[in-house]
Amino acid sequence: MSPPFPSLRNPLPVFEAFAMNEERVLALAGLFQATTLAQQLANDGRCDDIAMAASMASVFRIDAPSVVGVYGDVSAVRLGLRQLITLLDESNRDVAITRMSFTVMRLERSLSRRSELLDRLQQGIQATQRQVEHFGPDSPQVVKRLAELYANTLSTLKPRVMLTGSPQQLQQPAVVETVRTNLLAAVRSAVLWHQLGGRQWQLLLYRKQCSMLARGLLTGSTINNT
Repeated sequence: MSPPFPSLRNPLPVFEAFAMNEERVLALAGLFQATTLAQQLANDGRCDDIAMAASMASVFRIDAPSVVGVYGDVSAVRLGLRQLITLLDESNRDVAITRMSFTVMRLERSLSRRSELLDRLQQGIQATQRQVEHFGPDSPQVVKRLAELYANTLSTLKPRVMLTGSPQQLQQPAVVETVRTNLLAAVRSAVLWHQLGGRQWQLLLYRKQCSMLARGLLTGSTINNT
């Protein structure tokens, strides 16, 4: 796929066809994975550590050579693929995660119209990259910095992403910081989704095709990692 992702401000050319494809499904999986992690944290104060590491890493992969490269590997978004399949098949759908994911899509559109916030977000990610190199990608220092970046940029926009969960967990500063970090990762995937030509109405019009592609990606990643 060409060209690579140069920045959050410079989207890839939109594909002419609006039908779903694997790249768009992967971006959606990244979005749903990050919102699922945020909901897990809101409910239980903890989340899937492996999935979160992949979601956090995607925030810093602005110059990835491919969509898969944003997440490292298809297997890195298996949690998101499973959540997406559940949504599309309307079986035991998690209403909170679904609502949050669509709010993130709308939030990304608000962000796209605010060039000054895009610049601050881009600069903040680049500055945090230096902490990643020093402390590690999933260190408390990096989580705190990304959470602050989310609070100072994305949380100032509408619509606000609202979480429901355990009041006890949502009163814990460390939990709130990790939730915000995952929401930042969700917006990164929403940016990617839109760069690839993704639109919300496609989830209705191409529901079956999207589900089929997600199942194929999930099956393939499972086979490749056994």
